[in-house]
Amino acid sequence: MTAAVLSAIRLLTKPLGETLSAALRANRAFLLQQLHSERSFEEVKRLRGEVMVAAEWFSSNTEDATWVFVQECLLLLLALARHLSVELELFKQTPAPSTAKLCTPEMAPPLPPDTLSVTQQKTLGTALQFVISLGLCPYLAPGVGVPLARRSAFGVMVEKLVCGGAVPAVGRRLYTTTNVLLQLSELSSLATLVFTRHLGDVMAALCQLGYQPHRAGSDTEEEKLSAEERQTCREALKSLLGKVYQPIVIKELLILQGGPKQVGPSSSRAALGSAPAWLRRLCGQLLSERLMQPNGVQAVVRAILGGGTGDESDWRKCESVAKILVTCPQQSSADSYYRQVCPQILDLLHFKDKLTAQQFQRVATRAVLSVVQEKPSFGQQYLLTPLFAPLHRCTTASNDGDSQATVEEWELTRCIEDIYKSSGICICIYHSRCNIQHHSPHKCFWCSCVSCCCQIWVVGNTPSASLLKALEQVLPVIFALFCFTKQNVSHLRAPCQEILLWYLSHIEASVALSALRQLSGLQGQETTVAADFHFTPGSDGGARLSLQESCSDEDDALYEKVSGEQWRLECLMQLLAELKDYDLPGDFFLELLQELTSWASAEDDEEEEDKQELDISAMTLLEVEQRLLGRAVRRSQRLALLQVLAVMVESVQPTVLLRKSTQVVDFIVSLLQRACVGLDQATGPGLGNPVESQTLSMGIGLVATLLSGPQLSAEDYSSMSRLLPPLEALSQMHPEAVIQELASNLRAVIATHGAYQPENLTASTQPSSNPALRKKQKMQTEANNSQTSPHPSPQDSNSPGSTQIRHPASSGGSAAGVGPKAGGRTSGTSNSCPPTKTFSDCLLEACDPDVPTRAVALRVLTQMVKKGNPEAVQAQEKVLVLFLENLEHEDSFIYLSAIQGLSALADSYPERILERLLKDFQHGPSLPTSNKEHSLETRLKVGEVLMRASRAMGELAPHLGRPLVAVFLQGTRDPDQSVRASSLSNLGELCQRLDYALGPLTQELSSCLTALIKTEKEAEVRRAAVHVITLLLRGLSDKSTQVLSDVLLDLYRALKWVVRSDPDDVTVLHAQLALEELSDVMKRLIFPEQKLEKKIVVLP
Repeated sequence: MTAAVLSAIRLLTKPLGETLSAALRANRAFLLQQLHSERSFEEVKRLRGEVMVAAEWFSSNTEDATWVFVQECLLLLLALARHLSVELELFKQTPAPSTAKLCTPEMAPPLPPDTLSVTQQKTLGTALQFVISLGLCPYLAPGVGVPLARRSAFGVMVEKLVCGGAVPAVGRRLYTTTNVLLQLSELSSLATLVFTRHLGDVMAALCQLGYQPHRAGSDTEEEKLSAEERQTCREALKSLLGKVYQPIVIKELLILQGGPKQVGPSSSRAALGSAPAWLRRLCGQLLSERLMQPNGVQAVVRAILGGGTGDESDWRKCESVAKILVTCPQQSSADSYYRQVCPQILDLLHFKDKLTAQQFQRVATRAVLSVVQEKPSFGQQYLLTPLFAPLHRCTTASNDGDSQATVEEWELTRCIEDIYKSSGICICIYHSRCNIQHHSPHKCFWCSCVSCCCQIWVVGNTPSASLLKALEQVLPVIFALFCFTKQNVSHLRAPCQEILLWYLSHIEASVALSALRQLSGLQGQETTVAADFHFTPGSDGGARLSLQESCSDEDDALYEKVSGEQWRLECLMQLLAELKDYDLPGDFFLELLQELTSWASAEDDEEEEDKQELDISAMTLLEVEQRLLGRAVRRSQRLALLQVLAVMVESVQPTVLLRKSTQVVDFIVSLLQRACVGLDQATGPGLGNPVESQTLSMGIGLVATLLSGPQLSAEDYSSMSRLLPPLEALSQMHPEAVIQELASNLRAVIATHGAYQPENLTASTQPSSNPALRKKQKMQTEANNSQTSPHPSPQDSNSPGSTQIRHPASSGGSAAGVGPKAGGRTSGTSNSCPPTKTFSDCLLEACDPDVPTRAVALRVLTQMVKKGNPEAVQAQEKVLVLFLENLEHEDSFIYLSAIQGLSALADSYPERILERLLKDFQHGPSLPTSNKEHSLETRLKVGEVLMRASRAMGELAPHLGRPLVAVFLQGTRDPDQSVRASSLSNLGELCQRLDYALGPLTQELSSCLTALIKTEKEAEVRRAAVHVITLLLRGLSDKSTQVLSDVLLDLYRALKWVVRSDPDDVTVLHAQLALEELSDVMKRLIFPEQKLEKKIVVLP
């Protein structure tokens, strides 16, 4: 029966090659003929007759061909709906199948009778399209809905056909069509077909029927709709809007509301026309109702954004949606509107779907910022207060037995994440035109409070005074949570850190400095975590606030307090280190130094007050107690300041603290001002306090360094003008004449903007300007002057003993300095005088207890060995023992000289010397006077000698290196990790020089390195093993594929294993470097360099 009805509908709507009006008449006539002649259509004819009798709207005496065709379509659709309703009712009343016929899991459940095939749905869709195009859209008032002419070319033809003449009973025909469509929608299978494509048209018809103002003379009394019919249409519209998916409803209402006329070239998608005023008001009211209902904000966002891709148009849509959400409708009170909408805006931040979360966060961010800026009272009440509630509860928690006092994990997590997303960093720190990268949300719910705060403040990236002020109140709590997460593994660490950095980088400098003082403990912390409460780890990787167990031991409590304060300072310094591109760390450091200077000047007055006897008789007990407590408080504040400065200097790089020249000048001003404190006393800083003297010397050296810089500008001299007062005070009041002279000269250079250049300006930058170091420098100068080596090695110039000393020019010129103006410059190893001491004298001085004398003697002996001195050749055994003895000396100036001497001996007499050195490297020092407790250090020093000897072998490495390879391979199994690492390092230096001589050793070498890489526990040894492969590939270069052909694959797999599995980052880096070397080798092998060359062949 269903198929027969659909066949009749197909006959009615089949296309014919005639004009539209003639085709409609011909199709209806052919259908009526088939209904009367064909027996298969008897049931269809009967159902059509029943529907016709019941339809009061049916009229057979009309001459309008289109309306007659629409009536026929409506009759057949109602007949189909009646038949499907009856069949569906019978299907529901049919009892379950008997137990004898059990259903198997593979069997599908029986389909209900209203299930239609794809072809049947297509036939019904065609009939519905005819009904809408011919029976509904032509009767809509101008501006109501989308006109047919703007939909398709067929719509233009239909519009001309229907509107060509006067149309009677417009309202009644529209009511009839709409009523039939609503009857069809009572069946779910037909409702899907009606509303998926024609929801907007049905809504437009209901709006016109129920709400269009009546115009006098427009219709006759019979054609007018009664009040009951209009009320029925209103109720039907209300029911329809409540049943359909809300984003679709909102989208259709926005279309019905129309838009402004667009001027310009027409696009592929026609612009919306201007709707009548009554329809615009109605759609606005309906949209407001949709918005204020539960989940209304989400529905509006989904309707407008749809499936965005994150491009620029989506950003504009998000801003438009945010403006819509912020604007209160005229028919609603502001308080009621924001009370219902603001919580839904915050809920937009909590979606888990990636694309949905990106779009919703954009809208929520803009909406929150707009509400807080435009409606601060409502924003504070309905947005910021709920958002910060978990953090505020952290400060007001009390131990009163109430379970609500503690903050759960899901609350704190959501709060922090929302702050993070709303401030600008969670999503790629986006501004209004950046693409978004979603920060994957965590499963934990406590982390929710921390996460809510993060979204609004960090993702929005728009500094707002209200938001910054609100964040300032809970900043200590977020910092306390950050310190807690640094002690544990928590996903809240990064959001907390980004919130703190965002706040410190966007707030005003004065407020940021005050916040840093509060976080460092130099000011009171009224808004920190409540007493007797602390953060504890949560079950999902977050944190929760819980009651802290009381500590009965006072010492343990004091230790916890002190260690907690120290940890807070370290965490704060880590934050400041991240602000390396800002001036805030340097400004904070200089402010603390200025405060330290002011306290130093006030300390003298307090000391004099302490020396005076306190007249207790004239004071009350309370006054005495307050006076003593005041002193204790001031001293505790000074200790706290010193602690902050100490941690800051230790943890933060100088380039971060003083990143600008103005900050360096401020730092020097602080140093000089502190040095000027107490100059009028008998015991000035240069006399009684060596620390202050060294500080002053450093400050003067910094000033001289700044003044000796190239091309100082007028701005630089202007900023250094602040140094004039303290330099003048030093030049007049400092007790030392040298300091007075330097200060006076520096002051003159600054005052004249470099026009005056004293001769000793460069010398003031050297350590010799410090009186405390003159004695030591003088001793080193004497020792270096006694040196006779004319050609120093590169290692000598970099050794700790090669301190450069500057001497004044002999011709009365300026002091020697760095640059072309320097006079003579000597070092501990570069004296142009020839050696004048005999070999025996050098042997005696090599045993001298004076360090400089012994070191110089060892250097002279080294030069004699290199030059082949006959006495040194004959007494090489004595020289060897002498170098080995000095190798165990604790002073680096001595044992480095001994290392150089042994390297020279090994280079001159390799067979004998290398054998002795290899024995000492394997088994420790063999001298009778050797200290067995320092055997490990001596072995490592011998390893250094062997490494230098390996580098010096050159082409003799294949001949002399075999014994060394064996010893180094044995050293990789030494119990001490340092010896294993040293053996591997020496092995790498040697193997890269063996070339083809390495062939027989490749298997053993590969097995050793592979085993160490995969089984060694110490990261240092694994690094050395991987570095051996790097040096091996680098030394062999293009020969690697020939020499290492059998083990190259094993080495490659070992390197890939390190990259994938090794936990040490440095080892992974070494492996990547080795893989790059191997890649270069293989590229040169596979793709050899193409050379352009001519080949001349002489033909016979």
